[in-house]
Amino acid sequence: MSATVSSAQTIALPWSGHGHDPQHTGLSKVASQPLNRIKWQTSVDLHPQYSGNDLLVHYGSPLITRLNTVIIPVKTNPVGLPETFRVEARSGSDGGLIWSQDSDYILPAHGWTPMFGIALTPKNRVYFPAAGGRVGYRDTPDVAGGATGHIAFYGLVNYSNNPSSFDQSVKINTPITSDRYGNIYFGFIAAGSTTPALQSGLARIAEDGTGIWIGAGTAAGDAGITQVAMNCAPALSNDHKTLYIAVNSGGFSSGYLLALDSRTLATLHSVRLKDAHNPINNASIPDDGTAAPAVGPDGDVYFGVLESPFYSNHLRGWLLHFNSTLTVAKTPGAFGWDDTASILPASCVSAYTGTSTYLLLTKYNNYVGGGGDGVNKIAVLDPNDTMTDPITGTTVMKEIITKSGPTPDEEYAESGHPNAVREWCVNSVAVDPFTKSGIINSEDGNLYRWDFTTNTFSQSIAFPVGIGEAYTPTMIGVDGTVYAISNAVLYAIGQ
Repeated sequence: MSATVSSAQTIALPWSGHGHDPQHTGLSKVASQPLNRIKWQTSVDLHPQYSGNDLLVHYGSPLITRLNTVIIPVKTNPVGLPETFRVEARSGSDGGLIWSQDSDYILPAHGWTPMFGIALTPKNRVYFPAAGGRVGYRDTPDVAGGATGHIAFYGLVNYSNNPSSFDQSVKINTPITSDRYGNIYFGFIAAGSTTPALQSGLARIAEDGTGIWIGAGTAAGDAGITQVAMNCAPALSNDHKTLYIAVNSGGFSSGYLLALDSRTLATLHSVRLKDAHNPINNASIPDDGTAAPAVGPDGDVYFGVLESPFYSNHLRGWLLHFNSTLTVAKTPGAFGWDDTASILPASCVSAYTGTSTYLLLTKYNNYVGGGGDGVNKIAVLDPNDTMTDPITGTTVMKEIITKSGPTPDEEYAESGHPNAVREWCVNSVAVDPFTKSGIINSEDGNLYRWDFTTNTFSQSIAFPVGIGEAYTPTMIGVDGTVYAISNAVLYAIGQ
């Protein structure tokens, strides 16, 4: 790899949070290394809690600093005890431990284990969830002796007056997102009595430590809305003036996508999220999903929902598509609810002859459990061209290239679905525009490079054990090392 390419991400934005950046594009600023070998590995879950052959958990994204330190969220609790977490910093070159910091974070009530979502600011401060709705931080994370502390959007003095009340009542329920100024945003659940009184909603903590918040129902203008959607990492417009977030009423309820003023959290626009095939029905925003808004280079916003009624789209949901003010609903994608779409330049796909400047990469599973044939795919879609969805007859984004999983799913093959293949259990996919490829993790225990030019898996590497259902991201480091999670272990892969 040339020094020019390698230095590009050290000057620009490192891997700072869910989906790489505040727009959640998944678009790397540096070329990835070949998938030749496992360079090092480390656990992200010290005691995985299996359900049969599955691991029902959403893993938060590791971060990579400009100096090639990998910041890793780690689940630490023994089986049967409440989840506990810590943050580790490891050398990107060899995985050596630089520092480790425990968090007292308490998860909100949940089904599948939600993300412990951390963030890195442009000033190189790491933020992570802590108990009572507080946020822990660590400065100069590339060295062992960085300053540490906590902040609270409602004031640390208020927390210190009654810490047990806040610990029991207030819990962060989304990954943290940092904007380009170092201000951070996250959703929280407030389920008890505190002073000051809080309502579940969205918080903003400025770079100077001062905080504000808005209740989810207030932001939506709907008293029936009770919270920010679980696992929904806030996203920012390209000019960082608008914040996008989804709100619902918990569980598998319906809700809204909101556009808020990123400075004041005042609501600028909102849209009730509807089923693309049955638009009289409100779509579902499930707390067991992993969708977060993604913002395209033109400002358009993409967010995944689950169909209504259930199974009417084989549990694929829809990737809803709006303009920047959420006032125009555009053509949806045919899959969406548990994935954050990634962005790739249209020039990455040599076969593409359309007019869009960018395309979308999304998983494209067709679940047997939802009535599908189990031919689980990944897809590159044109957000501005259309086709007829063969399952529902709905007009959806045009498929430019798709690729089925390569590994047969013997469980479903034995039950009458001979073409079923293992799922793509990803919540965000890294895109490498330099090699014109996507880095895709499969529950078959392999990591694949999807070459957009040849529409082939041009490279792959096997991990020791595959596991079903765990939802994981892929990342690319400042030196081009590729990172993926399989069976509760983070692997660093390269040449």
